[in-house]
Amino acid sequence: MTSPSNLETSEQGSDNNLEAISPENSIAPMAGGVLGSRNLENEFLDELPDEVEMSLFDHLEELRQRLFYSLIAVAIAVIGCFFTVKPIVQLLEVPAGPVKFLQLAPGEYFFVSIEVAGYSGLLIATPFIFYQIALFVLPGLTRKERRLLGPVFFGSSFLFLGGLVFAYIALIPAALNFFVTYGADVVEQLWSIDKYFKFVLLLMFSTGLAFQIPILQVLLGVLGIVSSNQMLSGWRYVVLGAAVLGAVLTPSTDPLTQSLLGGAVLSLYFGGVGLVKLLGR
Repeated sequence: MTSPSNLETSEQGSDNNLEAISPENSIAPMAGGVLGSRNLENEFLDELPDEVEMSLFDHLEELRQRLFYSLIAVAIAVIGCFFTVKPIVQLLEVPAGPVKFLQLAPGEYFFVSIEVAGYSGLLIATPFIFYQIALFVLPGLTRKERRLLGPVFFGSSFLFLGGLVFAYIALIPAALNFFVTYGADVVEQLWSIDKYFKFVLLLMFSTGLAFQIPILQVLLGVLGIVSSNQMLSGWRYVVLGAAVLGAVLTPSTDPLTQSLLGGAVLSLYFGGVGLVKLLGR
């Protein structure tokens, strides 16, 4: 026969076994393991893989080197564009339609060619400049920050080109059509080629810069500076800022061009809010 003490001992042993395999006891180590792996992953992402001790002089020397390479690339691109500037000028004259251009001073077209080649060369050399910037800041970035580097540079370049195309297709024709229609019955449309290209180039590049708004929003959201809800809560100020930005960046005074640019800025801003929200910020 089994004695009462043996029965108590066996019951206690079974209770201990049940406690050992209870859900609470089994979940705790699993949760600890998951949290530990997450902590290790966060530590890994926050590391500086290429951290190198450099003095201030070394940083300045590297910055000088990156600037020198960028300037060389811009100079080569500008020279190349200058020798092929005629097709670029003809392309930029297309939005003007039947308007005739005049050279009002000796050498005016020559200086316009230099200006057009300068803008075009800078645009062509922009990817190489971004590459040099990336090489300069890369050693000081963590693995988490490096993951953003490629999408930010790619998105910035894509949006800038999108701004140039939007200005060329929508803003410039709208502004020129307004001016041509307004004075059609009063004055003959003969424009200074220098004034025209200053207008076109300024409008295109200011629009390209305005299209960088979503990139700034993503950076602010990912860095935890501003959340998507905070961005959305200030929509009234954004509407006012878009109107002011459209008036400042647009070299013309017609309301149609300013409204188009302001509307594009609003669309980009709210699109950036949606993108930040998709990123969980």
